[in-house]
Amino acid sequence: MLQVARWRLILVAVVTVLGILFALPNFLPERTRESLPGFLPSQGINLGLDLRGGSQLLLEIDVATLQRQQLDNVADQMASSLREAEIRYTGRGVVGDAARIRLIDPTQMEAATRALRTIALSPTGGNAIYTFTESAEGLIEARITPVHLRELSRQAAQQSIEVIRRRIDPNGTSEVSIVRQGDDRVVVQAPGVTDPEELKERIGETALMTFHMVRDVDPADAAAGRLPPGAMIVQPYPQSDNAPEVVERRPRFTGERLVRANPSTDSQTGEFVLSFQLDSEGTRIFCRITRENTGNRFAILLDNQVLTAPRINEPICGGSGQISGNFTADSANNLAIMVRAGALPAPLSVIDERTVDASLGQQAIESGGLAAGVAALITFVFMVLAYGLFGVFACIALMVNLVLILAAMSMIGAALTLPGIAGLILTIAMAVDANVLIYERMREEAAAGRGPALAIDAGFSRAMITIIDANLTTILAAMILFQFGAGPVRGFAWTLSIGVITSVFTAVMVTQILIAWWFRAARPKQMPI
Repeated sequence: MLQVARWRLILVAVVTVLGILFALPNFLPERTRESLPGFLPSQGINLGLDLRGGSQLLLEIDVATLQRQQLDNVADQMASSLREAEIRYTGRGVVGDAARIRLIDPTQMEAATRALRTIALSPTGGNAIYTFTESAEGLIEARITPVHLRELSRQAAQQSIEVIRRRIDPNGTSEVSIVRQGDDRVVVQAPGVTDPEELKERIGETALMTFHMVRDVDPADAAAGRLPPGAMIVQPYPQSDNAPEVVERRPRFTGERLVRANPSTDSQTGEFVLSFQLDSEGTRIFCRITRENTGNRFAILLDNQVLTAPRINEPICGGSGQISGNFTADSANNLAIMVRAGALPAPLSVIDERTVDASLGQQAIESGGLAAGVAALITFVFMVLAYGLFGVFACIALMVNLVLILAAMSMIGAALTLPGIAGLILTIAMAVDANVLIYERMREEAAAGRGPALAIDAGFSRAMITIIDANLTTILAAMILFQFGAGPVRGFAWTLSIGVITSVFTAVMVTQILIAWWFRAARPKQMPI
């Protein structure tokens, strides 16, 4: 033990120097950090919402709309399966919580049941995701099982997280936190955004762009609700001056094939428009649709609202185009961001919003800093009084530990929250736990008659199993908190995990090197503890 391997000395030296470099920006003014050379770290610890101030939104998936969308798909699958089985049907649609279809010949019910059997099973696990009921009149209804509906909600919430992140942080440079809460809720925290309305505008609506063919219907019939089968009335987009249109219910084309969407200006009129570019498959499909419907009108809808409804004068095969709608520069840019980010799988509703004032965050930082300082001071005093010179070595290792924690959080861009400060304070007290185990083992060995060298060696070697067990259980508990917790709980778990790892490193390796240097210099005849 007293002959410390050179690789350990190098490792401790390199880690300590890097820790100081990465932790240093946290103690420098903003202007000084910006003027640092490019090869030096300049990123400090990100402050969470409760420390920096900002806005928080609690969003909820519209499960009813999600269920309706899924039932629409089920109705299409039922119709497709019956067509393949050459079974005639009518009355396809969704009524309440069921997708419904009616057989023209009820005597074919058994054959229809066999044809629909594969729809009811999950393609991955073979579990039933839909339940079917039949009636003697030939009516077949499909309903989503509660388990599958919960799974759809979880998937929609997870997909919404990525879409929201691309909308409010398209460059990936801000400190926004977006996490799922439960099955159908999403929490959005944006430090520095003091107005929740601004955050809601950046999140926007569903932003699903679809292309529908326009149906020619007498205005009086449309007003009376007398629509042809498979048609619907859609209202104009709020910023456009279009009239309501009657369009086909099912879109001919969706915005999933868009690869680019940018605001621009029309070269002839000078108005702001949305320019878009399709991928190769989308270009082929759009070319075929416009070729088959030359001379007819088609409507471009955003969230079932008409942006524009031009006439197709010739096939559009270039894969690009532009959409007008009386946009301003800001509205065209916001629309482009939403379209580029993709569509939300279902509408989101705000069920809670709150704002944290920056002054409250500053007060929390000052109080947390004071608590951490007091905790460190008490720990230092206790270790020096209990273990003398070896306690001083433990305090030096603890200071290195704090530097490494700050460096690790700065390097990975972790957000420091108020519970994170609590985790940091807890880490300060827990960091010397390994030193206590080592030193007490040394005392036991010295009391048993061993010399200083053997007692020190036994203290480090025989306490390691206990140290690993104690800290491993803490890491596991922190992982559970991080996995199942949300927001502040995750911040606490993250800080605690980093602290446990760095504390084991410093308590064992840094302290070991300091004691080895002292022993070779002092050559003591008895233990100083």
